[in-house]
Amino acid sequence: MSKNLNIGIPSKGRLKKDILNIFKKNKLSLVSERGERDLLGSIKQKKNVKILYLHAREIIERLGDGSLDLGFSGFDLLKESEINIQNKINVIKKYNFGKATLVVAIPDPWIDVQTVADLEEIGFEFKDKKKKRLRVATKYPNLTRNFLFSRGVTQFKLVSSLGATEAYPFTGSSEIITDITSTGETLKANNLRILKDGEILKSQACMMISKSSVKKFEVKNIIKLLSNY
Repeated sequence: MSKNLNIGIPSKGRLKKDILNIFKKNKLSLVSERGERDLLGSIKQKKNVKILYLHAREIIERLGDGSLDLGFSGFDLLKESEINIQNKINVIKKYNFGKATLVVAIPDPWIDVQTVADLEEIGFEFKDKKKKRLRVATKYPNLTRNFLFSRGVTQFKLVSSLGATEAYPFTGSSEIITDITSTGETLKANNLRILKDGEILKSQACMMISKSSVKKFEVKNIIKLLSNY
């Protein structure tokens, strides 16, 4: 008897729609007993497959602990996760959608600041003159910290953002930000400018597998079915 296979799909947003299209194009019908808001579903043609609609970040966590066999999420969220989680996940396929870039952005009026290296000087100015750290608002603390340290920037403090990160510098919550952007238009609209060398990571939607599920026949079968896109 075949064991159940758990697949994680983002529970909302554009990413969810694009992922659902993969199933549709491969003639796999997703069904949920309680309609679109249901967080559990199945594949009509595959009775042993369970669909779980989760936050894109949680999909990474569940692939890491093996409670999901297969999942769809952003490459940025995989790289933001802890190394021990990343080591338990394989990227099977990168898609041509969900493309975005994690960047360092500063207030437009900071005309003397053009590169990441300039931030260290600004950081020391804040420390010496204002007696506080340069604050960086972000939803990506691990990637941001590693990137800034790798570029020799040490004088900063991370501020956790839960949403609308681009507003933080103008509400007094931070001085600069790192954020994910696809066109840069939202940043421009909020008088923010991406540093010339401020690209931290390019991201896109990915199909990922838990390493604990690699040898499962059911997983290989479903990957084959979903690879046509």
